[in-house]
Amino acid sequence: MPTPDKQLSAEQSRQIADTIREEIARRRISRQSLAELAKLSLSTLEKVLGGRRPFTLATTVRLEQALGVSLRKTPEAPAPLPAINGEVAPDGLGAYSRRAVAWIEGTYVTVRPSFGDKDAIFAYRTEITWDDAASSLVFHESERQDAAFTQFGEVAVPNQSGHIYLVTNRHGQHRLITVARLAISGEMYGIITTLLAGRGSLLTPIAAPIAYLPIKMVANPTFGRVSADDPNYAQYRQHLRRTTEEPFALFLPG
Repeated sequence: MPTPDKQLSAEQSRQIADTIREEIARRRISRQSLAELAKLSLSTLEKVLGGRRPFTLATTVRLEQALGVSLRKTPEAPAPLPAINGEVAPDGLGAYSRRAVAWIEGTYVTVRPSFGDKDAIFAYRTEITWDDAASSLVFHESERQDAAFTQFGEVAVPNQSGHIYLVTNRHGQHRLITVARLAISGEMYGIITTLLAGRGSLLTPIAAPIAYLPIKMVANPTFGRVSADDPNYAQYRQHLRRTTEEPFALFLPG
């Protein structure tokens, strides 16, 4: 059995360092954040990534737990095969591989301002999963009070902007949500642009802040129209304010 402080070979250390640098760049996190998450000193992380110190088994395991990926290529755990066929999204969605976007998959509590009550918040559930037939991430909403307007569609993840796009296209009619995702905690913040249904057949373009919260962040999520007396209202409102105050999205005056 290998000991926890066993040093890995120079080639293993180089491969692990390359993988970690790729994950840092893809997730847009700092080395300091990764070091804190892995419970390592920044100095240790800098030395192993720079090749000035070999990786040990203990350090590698901590980094694997922090990143949620396997860093070691062993006969017992072979390296993933290159993404082919149904494992790469179309160019129009960013040409991402399934492995590269696995960290986005999950269930989210989605919150935005209520379009019918300026003091209320509208909340529903969104699932983001990989669809083999579409060869891409897809999303599907549920728990909507206005079930007739439930949306589903494709997820674009282009490398250039670093943002995630949830796109609904039904016979040429679009709804677009543009969000940025926090790499460590997993929330996503941004803008929804859609159509507001009015009287009769009247439809009006509307934009609003939106937030996606990993469902584990909300102990007992409330869905539907959430008013000020709801126990989740303050938390939902805080995340919506974060969208515009940090800011993840800007709304310019006319």
